[in-house]
Amino acid sequence: MKISQINIWTEDMELLRPYTIAYTTHYTIKNIFVEIICSDGTTGLGAGSPSHNVTGEIFQDSYDQEQEQLRELFIGRDIDGFRQLIDIAWSHYQLKPALMAAIDIALHDAFTRSVDIPLAKYFGVNIQPLPTSMTIGIKESYAETLAEAEEFVRNGFKILKLKIGTNYEKDLETYTKLREAISKEILIRVDANQGFSVEQMQDFVHKTQNGPVEFFEQPLPPKQYQEMLKLPEPIRLNCAGDEDVQKLSDAVQLAQDPLCYGIYNIKLMKCGGIAEGIRIADVAATRGIKLMWGCMDESIISITAALLAAMSRSNTRYLDLDGSFDLGRDIVSGGFELRDGIMYPITDLPGLGVTRL
Repeated sequence: MKISQINIWTEDMELLRPYTIAYTTHYTIKNIFVEIICSDGTTGLGAGSPSHNVTGEIFQDSYDQEQEQLRELFIGRDIDGFRQLIDIAWSHYQLKPALMAAIDIALHDAFTRSVDIPLAKYFGVNIQPLPTSMTIGIKESYAETLAEAEEFVRNGFKILKLKIGTNYEKDLETYTKLREAISKEILIRVDANQGFSVEQMQDFVHKTQNGPVEFFEQPLPPKQYQEMLKLPEPIRLNCAGDEDVQKLSDAVQLAQDPLCYGIYNIKLMKCGGIAEGIRIADVAATRGIKLMWGCMDESIISITAALLAAMSRSNTRYLDLDGSFDLGRDIVSGGFELRDGIMYPITDLPGLGVTRL
């Protein structure tokens, strides 16, 4: 079946609530959408969420040039060769990872729809459904942090991810108060957003032993590998590399002894899509490194893609796939069901299992 049309467009997506991380506050988010249409009318959808702060990628108001280039590359090609098409796209767009992710996801969706199987079954599901964490951004006051945490817990979520990294003393106080206020059945993981020093990291671990953190995400600024190695091994293995694990070459480098991280945070928007994310996952598996699959503020389309990739790898342990819950609107529904904070993929529809609204 031949590819007959490709469309790329952008959407402004309002956030239900603005959130702050260590370096910026977000009120709206832009997503890229890619649509691949085959000669029999089969359609595949992909989505991407570029971030200059994370990947260096600059969001464009128009992707007309990229759309025309993809049409030249793909139209008339058989969708059965989608893996080769991903490699072709990679040679052009590897420096635009969110756009690349959208193309990769659309190709996966179009192919599995063309053969009428769910993408979940194409990958194979190797693990049971997992709960996702819900992210609490940096707030002006502790009262705001607690109110959001309590809302998430009321809605059935069992894992909170607390973003900190702007003021160490305030960060420590916020975590300590939150841990005391929230049921011990609720896990709290901490994303320091590159905001700690080695000394602060050790101090934080020591002072929170009675209410321990589930694990830490990217405590130090990127590329400070020698500084990370100053941390005791048990602390390092309870840390997830995020900005330090942007692409496959990062994953390979960090898989060498001694390990800087015991967990990789894979984001399709960072690495360029499902195919590259799975390569990173498999490198991690060779060293017993656990996986967390994360996200930006993204459409259900790309969140579902990350969920299905996550469930196909046996070293997946954690999900942080809450990005679509932040959106005031989306262009699709479906993909997965959320029950008591656990994400269950839809496995009785072809492709991603999403429905265009």
